[in-house]
Amino acid sequence: MTTIPLKRALISVSDKAGLVELGQALAARGVELVSTGGSAAALRAAGLDIRDVADLTGFPEMMDGRVKTLHPKVHGGLLARRDDPDHATAMETHGIASIDLLVVNLYPFEATVASGADEATCIENIDIGGPAMIRAGAKNPAWTCVVTDPEDYGALLAELDANDGGTTLAFRQRQAAVAFGRTAAYDAAVASWMSRFETARDAAPRRVAAAARLRQPLRYGENPHQAAAFYADGDDRPGVATATQHQGKALSYNNLADTDAAIELVAEFDRPTVAIIKHANPCGVATGETLAEAYGRAFDCDRTSAFGGIVALNGPLDAATAEAITGIFTEVVVAPEATEEARAVFAAKKNLRLLTIGGLPDPRAPRRAMKQVAGGWLVQDHDNGQLTPSDLRVVTRRAPSDDQMRDLLFAWRVAKHVKSNAIVYAKDGATVGIGAGQMSRVDSSRIAARKAQDMTETLNLAHTPARGAVLASDAFFPFPDGLMAAAEAGARAVIQPGGSVRDDEVIAAADAADLAMVFTGMRHFRH
Repeated sequence: MTTIPLKRALISVSDKAGLVELGQALAARGVELVSTGGSAAALRAAGLDIRDVADLTGFPEMMDGRVKTLHPKVHGGLLARRDDPDHATAMETHGIASIDLLVVNLYPFEATVASGADEATCIENIDIGGPAMIRAGAKNPAWTCVVTDPEDYGALLAELDANDGGTTLAFRQRQAAVAFGRTAAYDAAVASWMSRFETARDAAPRRVAAAARLRQPLRYGENPHQAAAFYADGDDRPGVATATQHQGKALSYNNLADTDAAIELVAEFDRPTVAIIKHANPCGVATGETLAEAYGRAFDCDRTSAFGGIVALNGPLDAATAEAITGIFTEVVVAPEATEEARAVFAAKKNLRLLTIGGLPDPRAPRRAMKQVAGGWLVQDHDNGQLTPSDLRVVTRRAPSDDQMRDLLFAWRVAKHVKSNAIVYAKDGATVGIGAGQMSRVDSSRIAARKAQDMTETLNLAHTPARGAVLASDAFFPFPDGLMAAAEAGARAVIQPGGSVRDDEVIAAADAADLAMVFTGMRHFRH
């Protein structure tokens, strides 16, 4: 039998959105409603006739509601194969009534954790009976329909209307897949939170689980032949997943990846800062007294690459900055907020996507980064490394000036967000040349210097903006050649991790070129 008439429904929900309307619609179709606790109270308050689960099981709710549905008369009604004679006999012998529909959503564990609740509150919001019922019903789609999300109530009612008050096997199977996905994600969220009790700081948990919910389907992935979608992990901290899109066409996979890279970069800075991202790499980053000034300085780093880029700001987008951004074609602008005047400026640019995320990501917050490889996952801590001037070790005869030290730290923060091998030239709180993603560090050095030289003609400068700049390298110089390329371009101070077997040679080369150089002892590879 593929179509099962709906006679009895068990309803037990934490999220009561749409509950009364669903109950009324089911009652109007002659469905017996069985419910628990707050769900039963809400349905009764709407004037519906409700049978308590305690009446079904013969046991009252107990232990503050922790035990109410964990009973054979509930799970037998969900799991029974009604065309199996042994199952039918057991149901008759023990007075087990069939349950045709299970409507359950779970305690809000993910939201409780995201709210910063204390440990005891988080533990109380770990649902036990709900997942047990969902799994029981979803295991038996031949007979039982399971609905775990209010957004599926409409589809359920449409299914009943199309099938004379019953559900088809195809619908029940689809709902079973949704149900197991929900319990898997829920368990993953609990396991991730619980892992803090399993391991020390430098140990790895025995198993790693990831939980995420579909936020939006995407037209395609990195390329048109790749299917793609965007999933949110339930973390409500500001970021791409919390973004509100105010205008423009749907975001693509690449748009989202680049936007994430852009907003993570500007969140590193306290002063007004703008970053322009192209293919996951910054092509210009700058601070300023205003965001409009910062945008202009970031744009001047590489005006060619900025075309069609992603622009991120670490403060509210204002009209003056919006006017400056509209000077060239830009794919996406992302900021914590945007003024009405700025939105009005962008309204004329129908293809420009404006996103606000309600704040900034915390670059210091601990979180887990995962990358899929064939047959498994690489898991690591998110790179939240930070440096202050006291962390730096001067290794050359000449020490950086105060202005150079500020620029060194600025360039270092930018280099953290550039694909390795990464080289960043900076001066006066703005990048003037960036070399990214090369197999050889000396090639990155030369590309960054050439980018700076290219802007000499574009901006009609008397000399390359790299003259007198500082340079940041995300990893050590294995040979003096990359350092010499920097000196030839006009750099006067360098920041790098150190740690090469040839550090002495590199330091000697820096001294010979009268460069100031500091070691960080920290590397920022980014792949």
